[in-house]
Amino acid sequence: MNDRKEKSEESVRKAGIYRVTLVGSVVNLLLLVFKFVAGIVGHSAAMLADAVHSLSDFLTDIIVIVFVRISSKPEDEGHDYGHGKYETLATAIIGLVLLFVGFGILWSGATSIWRFWHGTPLQEPGKLALWAALVSIVFKELLYQHTVFRGRRLNSQAVIANAWHHRSDALSSIGTAVGIGGAILLGERWLILDPLAAVVVSLFIMKVAVQLLVPCVNELLEKSLPAEVEEKIKAEILSFPGVTAPHHLRTRRIGSSYAIEVHIRMNGQITLEEAHRTATAIENRLKHEFGKRTYINIHMEPQSQFYSSSSEEGSRNAGAYQNEQKE
Repeated sequence: MNDRKEKSEESVRKAGIYRVTLVGSVVNLLLLVFKFVAGIVGHSAAMLADAVHSLSDFLTDIIVIVFVRISSKPEDEGHDYGHGKYETLATAIIGLVLLFVGFGILWSGATSIWRFWHGTPLQEPGKLALWAALVSIVFKELLYQHTVFRGRRLNSQAVIANAWHHRSDALSSIGTAVGIGGAILLGERWLILDPLAAVVVSLFIMKVAVQLLVPCVNELLEKSLPAEVEEKIKAEILSFPGVTAPHHLRTRRIGSSYAIEVHIRMNGQITLEEAHRTATAIENRLKHEFGKRTYINIHMEPQSQFYSSSSEEGSRNAGAYQNEQKE
């Protein structure tokens, strides 16, 4: 029954990720076509760079759809902890794409600025390019708000990363609008604002890329969960009377799930059944707190100096918690 419920919840989660990503991909496709046309017709280097950024958005939408399908697969013989890290890999790919796109925009803008200072004239961008930037700002910010909200509800790192990709595109369009608008309004001497805007925006894009990549690298290197999370795990364990000294705590992320390994001590005189009941109650409590897909491994050790009353109280507490979960 529980397995069917978990599969149903995972199916709902996967369908939600597909829907929000599909919405983003449709908007990105329409915007990138509009931006490329506006950049070419409007003679704007900043808008063409913005169009390339939207193209990267569209490609990362495809990456999310493919990798989330893989990450939602259950455990198998070759993946005892499931496929959650494929979602981490998708997030890392998005971060790398952002980093390279940001560097590409930086290089293009810096090259144009260098040529301008050495006498190469720049074309004045057209108003169509300005309108394209303004339209992009509105739609990409709305898309960011929708995607990041759904990503948090779905507990999906890849969707949240993709939301930040939308936000970076909105920031890119703001810089583009400022550059194009300034070049149009201030005259020929200020045409350099167009490539200069592209350079400034590229720095923001690369900053977001690094912010996405660092957590992915930490996870792939098996970095422990934050200290406050580990303290909360210990507090939940110690809330069961008769259980002491949680130690050898090892934690890590597996995609959107946690993995927790811990040693605990209980009265060595209680029966195996009582110890198992308490350990199962602790496991259920941790899954209730951190999600049903949390991987938990509890190793029990005997504690000789225990009062029997404390042991009985811990056993009663574990039994009551299990009954509460069944209800």
